Amino acid sequence: MRRENFYYYIPVILLSVAVIILALVLIYIFRAEYNRKITVDFKNPEYKVFIPEIPLQLDFCGEPVPMNIEDVYERVEREILINAYWNSSTLLNIKRANRWFPVIEPILKKHGVPDDFKYMAVIESNLTNAVSPAGAVGFWQLTQPAAVKYGLEISKVVDERYDVEKATEAACKYLKDSFAKYKSWTLAAASYNYGTNGIDRQIERQKKDSYYELYLNEETFRFVARILALKEIMTHPEKYGYFIEREKLYKPYKYKTVDVRNGIKDLADFAQRHGTTYKELKLLNPWLRDNYLPASKGKIYLLKIPDN
Repeated sequence: MRRENFYYYIPVILLSVAVIILALVLIYIFRAEYNRKITVDFKNPEYKVFIPEIPLQLDFCGEPVPMNIEDVYERVEREILINAYWNSSTLLNIKRANRWFPVIEPILKKHGVPDDFKYMAVIESNLTNAVSPAGAVGFWQLTQPAAVKYGLEISKVVDERYDVEKATEAACKYLKDSFAKYKSWTLAAASYNYGTNGIDRQIERQKKDSYYELYLNEETFRFVARILALKEIMTHPEKYGYFIEREKLYKPYKYKTVDVRNGIKDLADFAQRHGTTYKELKLLNPWLRDNYLPASKGKIYLLKIPDN
């Protein structure tokens, strides 16, 4: 009886083994195909990584960049390579520039600050209202003392560092003061990163007053090189492999402004009265840091609302 039962189970055992073997074969085939699809074939002649041609003649705000100095060349090359191959970040910067450069450029021009400084906003914040670990805020990464010094309001409900136009005005004032001090836009840019006190100490210590002859910390060393790199790549995107159709660039916001003199008790109610939403109101006015706006004696706030 036991032997008969054994023979009865033989086909079941063989079928189970066959199913297991088939499953293992299918798993092997699937994994091989999956790996084939995601693995880069570095021996394939179609896969190549190129070092782009680094321009030997560059300027910042009309001031020549001495690319014949080895460390200057290498710093610029480093930033061009990083940003040329940092595809997602550079793509987004190019797309955002179409929205924000038309806002920034006329303010720079009004203050007599060279147009090249718009690329400083790119390297500072990627044209977003970023907040640094040190508490610097906005497109221009203004600290609270600098922002207040140059006329911006900062409170629990209002922080004008998030207002692109007003923050650009403040940055221009800082840069003009630095240029008046150093007679060099390159040193003015370096001081924006290092501080005027830091630049003053290094000029006194090293007895040199040219940015390219000073030995500075790593971040300030890279600062101007980053601006130069983004200027080069964003001015000649196709040269570095970026081909973006015009319609895929971010469009400038269309809006109209409303004067606010007596404060707003509830921004959501205010938005509804003006045919918009709390969300759109916040997106257009990120300097509003709460859900209300208190009246400020003698001050008129300009709020942007969608122009439909």
